Parts: sequence; structure tokens; C-alpha cells
Amino acid sequence: MLEQIDVRHLGREQVICCFRQDDVLIDPGPEVSSGAVFAALGDDAPRAVLLTHIHLDHAGATGAIVRRWPAVEVWVHELGAAHIIDPSKLVASATRIYGDDMARLWGEIVPVPVGNVRILHGGERQGGWRVAYTPGHAQHHVAYLHEASGTVFAGDVAGVRIDGGPILPPTPPPDIDLEAWRASLDVIEAWAPERLAVTHFGTYDDVGRHLEELRDSLSVLGDLARHTDTEGFAEAIRGMVRRRGGEELLGPMLQAMPPETLWPGLDRYWRRRLS
Repeated sequence: MLEQIDVRHLGREQVICCFRQDDVLIDPGPEVSSGAVFAALGDDAPRAVLLTHIHLDHAGATGAIVRRWPAVEVWVHELGAAHIIDPSKLVASATRIYGDDMARLWGEIVPVPVGNVRILHGGERQGGWRVAYTPGHAQHHVAYLHEASGTVFAGDVAGVRIDGGPILPPTPPPDIDLEAWRASLDVIEAWAPERLAVTHFGTYDDVGRHLEELRDSLSVLGDLARHTDTEGFAEAIRGMVRRRGGEELLGPMLQAMPPETLWPGLDRYWRRRLS
């Protein structure tokens, strides 16, 4: 059974979704919002936490969950594993970006004991789950297919989509790679899933349309980043959200993918590619 747990990040709905599929959690969200996850679980300890990637809005609560239930297994790609076992470099990097807002935004980042970590490479198949390596948003990103339900838990590689708003790729630095992202969408599509579970935010059954619109958005925003700056890019994102979703979607969409953080990732991509 699939359950959506809205962690209500900073008190706002439809920003970050933690999914529970049977006895497994996928992307529990930040520790600062872990109270919502614990309330939804009650005394039902998850068997495992499956991480699509280790960014704090997806994985920050993982250590707190293991601290509460020490037998929980954590699945994570090999390139991200070291940073949940010892999050000091991850925290230092995030602190350079968020400064004094770190605790308010993300809470406590608790290390995960090495014995709880199952390292993934992509291509695994176990217990009704399949794993694919899906870089593009992050080098350590994976997606999961729950075979029985046909649901792909796609993290950020399937973009940000809230209700009837646009489907947009979150592109913060340092790992954005548009070619790898498109190839990852092909991998997901080849699974022929019945639905996509998107951390930001919800589940969607129109898989083909969703992936096609995201491919278009990758091209549009990739080209836009070459001809504008951070301010112009952010204003274009706001305009896309207003046109498709109206003013009421601006809050959750822009909290899920702060527009000022998006241009630098694409600018880094283009500078690296054209050098």
C-alpha cells in the first residue's frame, strides 16, 4: 500500500512528500520536519529507508529515523554513502550556502551507522524492488521501481510538479548534466511504469506526458540559462508558475525549487561543457 506523507516543511503543504510503500520509506525529508513522519508511522518501524539522493530536503531525516529504530536499513548510491555515514562535509557545504538558516531549514543531521547502510550501484533487484542509476540532477541519484504496483520513486530526476503547475527540473549546482538527465528519463520510461512518485510533490499516472514535458523543460531552461543571469532566470521561473498554476502555487513551487539556486547549476554545466 502506497501512502503519501506530507512533511509540511516549514509549515507549508505540498513541498516535500515522504512516501511509504508497505514497510519501506522513500526519501523521508529533512530532520526539521521529521515529526510529521514519526506521527504518520506511530509505532510501525520501517524495514528500510530508500534514498534517491542525499540532498537534505530528501535525506536529512534518515539518521534521526535510524536513531529511533536502530535496525532500519538505509539504501543509498555508492557516491552518497560516505556522506550519510559522516555528514560533516555535507553539513559544511550546506552551511556555506544557508549560513545561520541551517538549523531552521533542515534541523539536526544525524550520522547513519555504517552497519545500517546498503550501498547501491544501480541495476540491483531485490524483494520486489529494482534500482536504476539516474544521474543528471545529482551524480549519486538513483530511482526505484516497486514492481508489484508499477510505481517509480523518482526523487528529483522526474522534476517538480505540484497539482496543475508546470513540470520543471530543479537544477542547483554542482552536478547538473542535461545529457545524463535525459538518459535517466529514458531509463525510467523503459521500465514502463504505471505512475511516478515525485518528492515535490505527489503521484501522477500520466507518465508519458509527464516525462515529455520534463524533457521540453530541460531544453527550454537549459537554453534560457545561456542567455540570462540569476535574476532573469528566477523571474522566468516565477512567470512559468504563474501562467500554469496561478499565484497560489508560487509558495510551494518556489520553496521546493528556490529559483535563485537554479541558474548557477546550469551555468556551471554550460561552462564545464563549453570549456
